[in-house]
Amino acid sequence: MESIYGYIRVSTKEQNEQRQLQKMLEKGVEARRIFVDKASGKNFDRPQYQLLRKILGEGDLVYIDALDRMGRNYDEVIAEWKHITRELKADIIVLENESLFDSRKFRDMGDMGRLMEDQFLSLLSYVADQERKKIRQRQAEGIAVAKSQGKHLGRPQVNLSTLSKKQLYIIEETYPKWKNGEVTGVIFMEMLELKKNTFYKIMREYEEKVASI
Repeated sequence: MESIYGYIRVSTKEQNEQRQLQKMLEKGVEARRIFVDKASGKNFDRPQYQLLRKILGEGDLVYIDALDRMGRNYDEVIAEWKHITRELKADIIVLENESLFDSRKFRDMGDMGRLMEDQFLSLLSYVADQERKKIRQRQAEGIAVAKSQGKHLGRPQVNLSTLSKKQLYIIEETYPKWKNGEVTGVIFMEMLELKKNTFYKIMREYEEKVASI
């Protein structure tokens, strides 16, 4: 029996997949047939994607929210597209642009459809390559301008002096409770919206400040 699947990818564990999940459910995909990876799109070495690949069979259909959710290396995306549609004989629909990215329309046209699909995928590869070159050029130009202006590159440093008034108030109120074991470190971090390493760095700064008063 032909099955309908959904594939979702978000780049990090902090990103939320709910938006993509909702779109899959609206298409009638059963929750148990939706595969979710929280991983980079640089290659296809992702556990849930590889599992989906093994399960897919002839006549099955896979929904993907956007082509970059499948992957960011477009040469590999094209190779995977052809593997799924030609070797596994399953189909792919990209929800972001269903009119263009629906492998079924190429399949229904026979040999001519395969020729058109090859041209379409080649065009996709060219456009993606040009976009990558533009991004690299913009990044290089941005870095050059920043360096010429003496700006610090990289993530902004978070320390006690950069916290908001709300965060400082939470620290003053909650720090004693954390030290007494009334509040766990995990809850304290969530209240401050800080990651573990930053949290402990801030706490050391706060303790040094209090000790110096």
